[in-house]
Amino acid sequence: MYETLALIALFTLVYSSVAGAVERTWISGPIVFTCFGLLVGPLGLDLLSWETDGETIRSLAEVTLAMVLFTDAAGADMSVLKKTAGLPARLLLIGLPLTIVLGFGVGVLLVDSLSLFTIALLATMLAPTDAALGKAVVTNESVPDEIRQGLNVESGLNDGICVPILFVFLALALDKAGDAGPWTLAIKLVVEEIGIGLAVGLLLTLAAAKLLKTALRRKWLTPTWIQIPVVALALSCFAVAQLLGGSGFIAAFSGGLLFGALAKTERDQFLLAAEGSGDTLALITWVIFGSAVVGQAVGHFSWLILIYALLSLTVIRMLPVFVALAGSGISTEGKLFIGWFGPRGLASIVFAVIVLDSKLPNADLVAMTVTCTIILSIIAHGISANPLVAAFAAKTPSSK
Repeated sequence: MYETLALIALFTLVYSSVAGAVERTWISGPIVFTCFGLLVGPLGLDLLSWETDGETIRSLAEVTLAMVLFTDAAGADMSVLKKTAGLPARLLLIGLPLTIVLGFGVGVLLVDSLSLFTIALLATMLAPTDAALGKAVVTNESVPDEIRQGLNVESGLNDGICVPILFVFLALALDKAGDAGPWTLAIKLVVEEIGIGLAVGLLLTLAAAKLLKTALRRKWLTPTWIQIPVVALALSCFAVAQLLGGSGFIAAFSGGLLFGALAKTERDQFLLAAEGSGDTLALITWVIFGSAVVGQAVGHFSWLILIYALLSLTVIRMLPVFVALAGSGISTEGKLFIGWFGPRGLASIVFAVIVLDSKLPNADLVAMTVTCTIILSIIAHGISANPLVAAFAAKTPSSK
């Protein structure tokens, strides 16, 4: 444990010192940390073992996603979102379900060794996008606001939406329906996961927002302690919901949305430290991905997996985007741009860790498909981000 902690902490210290220089190149933090994970994992020096640290790895991955879900939801720019609500709404309400359906259909055609529910699970695992892998796209003001905010909001919300769908398909793939039947189990899981998660997230956040506003008004918060409440609130939402049998991810997601709405003026000063903590945990999760997930799944690689991964990043993502944006007024170039920048990242990693830990039959095959897709994504989207932003901006007037 101490050896692993020392390695990760020292590497994080070194990377944080040069992060600005790295971000100016096509090499991203996820690429660097994944390579480091491969180096210290079973494919390299074998200093981080999945077998001995499985429970710790899953817990860290889940906490990371909960933190990111909370901060992404809380940090959503509602003023811009109101002006550009049509784009993320189309991507989330039309594009996301179509992506899962198309991913399922392609999986049925390509893979005959997985059950239908497992293929549906795989399609759900690869549906969420990760704006952090296309940072040059969502932060470059030469890209029109509507597209930048649309991609950012889509990425921030689609992983939270996919959580209950994931757990339904996972339970069905594990054949937990029994005599009740799959529909009864699905309804029960959705009600429990979403219902308890929403109740915990909203109630805890409502109480916390009132407490923090009172503390600010009476000047009880010091410059040091003001960095702590949002981190503690995000973890509280997640842990309490999990303890009560609900979805901690839904609790974190709904709590973040409510916090952003209730603390509009104070939000930024509270979120700064939480976002830094989330980013740090996310990079550590990329180490886990490189060492534990890749290390365990790599033996199951096949050309069919590579084909599915390539289709997941192209047709399975881009065709639903075209359908979702039909009649929106966005140009063909804009639709291609939005469709391409749907990188797969943190949420898919956490979902892969959860599935591997569930002892699902053929879990390694599923994890290898997710792994292959993510590796292709961090390379292809990392290399193409700046050149495609420049090319797209040259053709499209900025709306900033």
